[in-house]
Amino acid sequence: MVIKNKKKFVRAILLIIGVAISINLIITTKTLSHAELKYKTISVSYGETLWDIAKAEQSSNTYYKNKDIRDVIEDIKSTNNLKNCNLNLGQTLEIATY
Repeated sequence: MVIKNKKKFVRAILLIIGVAISINLIITTKTLSHAELKYKTISVSYGETLWDIAKAEQSSNTYYKNKDIRDVIEDIKSTNNLKNCNLNLGQTLEIATY
């Protein structure tokens, strides 16, 4: 195949890519509508670690189902503005949920 008019060819390719991206954006905004995110408050018990909390939420909270435990921990840390994984007895944490 010989391309006779390179400018027309490049325009056609860019148009096709633009249409594909537009369709993709329309589809993803329609199909990725998530339920409204809510938060519950928990209180840290004696000896409880962030890993323990994340593991419990991973198994019981649909928001964290099938997510890697490290992502759950990072999400909890981010939500609660924690710089590290150190927790204190009685400390309250906000946990994302649906």
